[in-house]
Amino acid sequence: MRIGMFTASQWGADEGPKTVLASLRQQVRTARDNGFSSLLLGQHVVSGPMGMFQTIPLMGQLADDAAGMQIGPGVLLLSMMNPILAAEEAATIDWLCDGNYVLAAGLGYREEEFQAMGVDIGNRVGRLTEGLELIKRLWTEDVVNHEGRYFKLTDARPGVRPKQQPRPPIWLGGDVEPAVRRAARLADAWLAAPTTAFDVVTSFIAAFREERDSLGLATDVKCPIVRECFIGRNAAHAREVSRAPLLAKYAAYASWGQEGAASADFETAFDEFAASRFLIGDAVEVRDQLQEFAETTGSDHFLMRMQWPGLDQGEALANIERIGKLI
Repeated sequence: MRIGMFTASQWGADEGPKTVLASLRQQVRTARDNGFSSLLLGQHVVSGPMGMFQTIPLMGQLADDAAGMQIGPGVLLLSMMNPILAAEEAATIDWLCDGNYVLAAGLGYREEEFQAMGVDIGNRVGRLTEGLELIKRLWTEDVVNHEGRYFKLTDARPGVRPKQQPRPPIWLGGDVEPAVRRAARLADAWLAAPTTAFDVVTSFIAAFREERDSLGLATDVKCPIVRECFIGRNAAHAREVSRAPLLAKYAAYASWGQEGAASADFETAFDEFAASRFLIGDAVEVRDQLQEFAETTGSDHFLMRMQWPGLDQGEALANIERIGKLI
């Protein structure tokens, strides 16, 4: 089983970019030194008042800190971006991380992000599908000609192609079954979000395999799964320390309209919500729950989000080290 690190590099009003960056780099190095095998970095734009670094330059900064780890966005908002730039930025990162890049992409869901990027949210599926096709071609072909609904290329010669051959892996996120089936058709794996309940993840992976089987594609794919995770000194410590930061983070998600995120009465339903999605407790609880989840889903790759705005850096590092002992 592979255990990775997932982070959105976000901060609140009482924190600053300089401190957050230094803390994040320390967290990544600690994860690397404790046997974590991967690192995914979330992406949003116009996320204020919540602060957030942009993913591509941040990956360049963290490439050395995460040396030897698989690294990528989680997820890249490809449906509102130029896929030619995305392909060449990804190829650049693949060289910076010695051929360990993975492209995890998604549709996006925030209206204000699409408006800010000048893209009609109604076109997001078509733009994502066409964009992925172009990225694959720009990674693998010397010259690309393409005339589609959203993009046109004439004798385009990519300036940089990935180190990995024939190309880096592609994961697609999504919180509803049509998105999971789209991932089965277009990508190498589906990436499960931390907001998707344990039982729903299991049913979605079954749908993913069913879709691939109908297309004659391999069905023994191991889909990576993102979870909120905190291992405390004991169960009470884990729940006490993680509760407030998680409440604040999911309240922000709810205000953004994320599928599966907290509702307005989330605080009163927190325990039920967390129990069906998060890995929080002492080392034995988390180990047993993780092993059971791995058996029911068939997954062998879990990416843990272990820090949230408002969580003390010492607690975050201790959490990473406890998960390292679990590894």
